[in-house]
Amino acid sequence: MNSAEIREKFIDFFSKNGHITTSASPLVPLNDPSVLFTSAGMQQFKNYYLDPTLAKNKRVTSIQPCIRTSDIDEVGDLTHLTMLEMLGNFSFGDYFKFEAISWGWEFITKILEIDTKRIFVTVYRGDKIVPLDDESIKIWRQIGVKDQNIKMGDREDNFWGPTGEEGPCGPTTEIYVDGIEVWNIVFNQYFKDKKGNFTELSYPGVDTGMGLERIACISQNKKSIYETDLLLPIVNKIKNESKIQNEKSIRIIADHARATTFLLNEGIVPSNKEQGYVLRRLMRRLIVHANLIGFNEPTTQIIPVVIKNFSNIYGQLLDNEEKILEIALSEEEKFSKTIKLGLKRLEKIFASKPKKITGEETFQLYDSFGFPFELTEELAKKENIIVNKCEFDTELLKQKERSRTATKGLFKGGLSGGDEQEKKLHTATHLLHAALRIVLGEHVSQMGSNITPERLRFDFPHNEKLTPSKLTKIENLVNEQIKKALPIIKEETTITEARDSAALGFFKHKYGERVTIYSIGDFSKEICGGPHVKNTKELGHFKIIKEESSSAGVRRIKAILE
Repeated sequence: MNSAEIREKFIDFFSKNGHITTSASPLVPLNDPSVLFTSAGMQQFKNYYLDPTLAKNKRVTSIQPCIRTSDIDEVGDLTHLTMLEMLGNFSFGDYFKFEAISWGWEFITKILEIDTKRIFVTVYRGDKIVPLDDESIKIWRQIGVKDQNIKMGDREDNFWGPTGEEGPCGPTTEIYVDGIEVWNIVFNQYFKDKKGNFTELSYPGVDTGMGLERIACISQNKKSIYETDLLLPIVNKIKNESKIQNEKSIRIIADHARATTFLLNEGIVPSNKEQGYVLRRLMRRLIVHANLIGFNEPTTQIIPVVIKNFSNIYGQLLDNEEKILEIALSEEEKFSKTIKLGLKRLEKIFASKPKKITGEETFQLYDSFGFPFELTEELAKKENIIVNKCEFDTELLKQKERSRTATKGLFKGGLSGGDEQEKKLHTATHLLHAALRIVLGEHVSQMGSNITPERLRFDFPHNEKLTPSKLTKIENLVNEQIKKALPIIKEETTITEARDSAALGFFKHKYGERVTIYSIGDFSKEICGGPHVKNTKELGHFKIIKEESSSAGVRRIKAILE
């Protein structure tokens, strides 16, 4: 079943069940400054969940293009994307769990004719804040799903939202086919405020999302989303124009080319802030990978293929093709002049087979060649070489203080300096670092760090996977410091005094004569460029969402603040 048929069958099915088809919202939300992009179909309906009387129609369905960059590091595998299309059906104070689950099951098994033996579902197991979703369990049993095919999930997997710092949210039940999550059914029962408090909504609602790319992959019996009719023409274009057939790079280019085209179509232009920063990062990442596989320049050759493949659904792409190509070509010409020199410099560094790349080297690549830190880190990881983010940030801060590149400071992998959520995550990173040293030992030190508006990432030396009990202990230690409402104290001192005070720092690196130390009670003390919040009580609840290997002897933790 091709993607056009899936779209048609989905809209037709829910139309017959009383839903009004609504147009997709722009990729940049019109009335939601809490997020940079539309990342879910429900975003344009957030106010309806809070007050269903505002909704002209209580049941709607849509196909929504979404941009999600929180898992950009995962793009290139078989299932992850930065841009995706979400098929959704929504209820605002109308139907609830029984109808949502029953219709989801019917569409998957009857309309798409997917064998029930390939399916299992997940339900929220509950915690101290939100109880077990036993109602969903009963409904799944009622429609014939056996207990062994009903699995329990925790908050990370089976609780959704809110988008931004506050809003409607609730437990989810998910449908998996061949072990791949294809449909997430969210029951918006709660409102979470900025302080992390949950209150029940007067009119609970339903918000569902089924990824078109994933369900197309399953319906078309493909091994990868990149083999579906949605992305295969783009992939084939890249393969035909490339000297090296590196599958991961080809997938990254295909995904980023599509995302870039759609973002440019909406009038976003590459820049060093907000949506423009994300667009520039995607475009530069695309160009770097194109160079790695010997793609015939310019990469703008891919854009007409994207437009041709999607213009029958999104006609404005064709209308704006000339403008899209003009902006994309201009950005590529600016970056391509230096990217080859940067790659040669990086290859020279790799040739000496170092264990790590210093902050000075990564900063030189950034400053002299416009090479984003994230790309240096990504390419070094392939060589099992460590890149020190803290050292890079120190060099960047020193450059700012010398007022040499006042307009370049935002384009880096970590903090932009002005986003409140990123300040919170930066402070939480210090707490995590200290907690790791307490639980695992003083060999733990920061070997890489990255903060986005959604999550923090922290790399550290350790030779074995962390057990669930150790992860829980680390989480609890961090949350204990948050509950203590500890003030964050900033002080400037000499490097010698900082070393003598036992402040954490990378003393093999050459700091300036004076440094800044941030202290969080007696728990954490680090040399850092900032910025931080004023008190740990501002952080909310700390939650580890993933622990994995980063490279040989290095572990990686990703965490969020709820």
